[in-house]
Amino acid sequence: MAKKNKNLDIAPSRRERGGLGQAILGFFLLLYTLFCALPVILVFVAACTDEKTINKNGFSLFPEKWSLNGFNAVLKYGKQLVYSYGITIFVAVAGTFLGLLIMSMFAYAISRKDFRLSKFLSIYLLIPMLFNGGALSGYIIFTSYYGLKDNILILILPLCVSTMNVIILRTYIANSIPNELMEAAMIDGAGEYRTFFQITLPLLKPSLAAVGFMMATAYWNDWQNALMYITTDKKKPLQLLLVNIQKSIEFLLNNNNVPSAARAAMGGTIPQYSATMATVIIVIGPIMVVYPLLQKYYIKRLTVGSVKG
Repeated sequence: MAKKNKNLDIAPSRRERGGLGQAILGFFLLLYTLFCALPVILVFVAACTDEKTINKNGFSLFPEKWSLNGFNAVLKYGKQLVYSYGITIFVAVAGTFLGLLIMSMFAYAISRKDFRLSKFLSIYLLIPMLFNGGALSGYIIFTSYYGLKDNILILILPLCVSTMNVIILRTYIANSIPNELMEAAMIDGAGEYRTFFQITLPLLKPSLAAVGFMMATAYWNDWQNALMYITTDKKKPLQLLLVNIQKSIEFLLNNNNVPSAARAAMGGTIPQYSATMATVIIVIGPIMVVYPLLQKYYIKRLTVGSVKG
């Protein structure tokens, strides 16, 4: 009986130590989260800070004077900003969807051991990673042969397929989807397309979510292709528009002959730093909204990988 009471006395002490350890770990994680969030908070605060206050005191979480001149300088583009947002959203969604479809089918093909061309296609896939014709040759091909000058497709096709993303999808299919499952489907009479769309593709969702997020981010941040190929204002994506806004602000700052009316329209001071921070918020805002929605797929992917390992 005494031995039993001794065990009961030990159990609460272990629980207390475990609870204390969890509390300490939670404190450090909270502290780390605050350190990671401070730069983002500073960007939001700086975007709402008066330009003269920034020039006087620098960036601060508690500015002396608040102002929305930075946002006003960016939002003055009005309809063009709406057009650019629409183009960027369309390119990101369409490009990601098309790229995932093509790359997942390619990955499925080269993951099949009974496919005769799997080794050849795998080598063919690696060639663009090792050799690149350069920007000049690409410009000539896209404009002279494909006729994609000032075409929205030029914003989608160059980033549609990535060698590394295909390798990620192929590795997931080979390691996480049992080959016996696909063989059983074929024994039941399912063809390659039905096996891919009804069995492989649904099981590929965690990897598709991870690759899709990286693709959408690449499409969202791309502006070099638009700078080279897009000339119509209504077809310019958001990133290129924001680059033009920054160049316009730099021109006003470096030009001594700027009319006073232009400065008065911006509140008397050209909001260089606050407009830059407002631009950052406009760019990263949608990504910050989408990322938490896809975070569960990242966690699921890590769980599946640890179980397979």
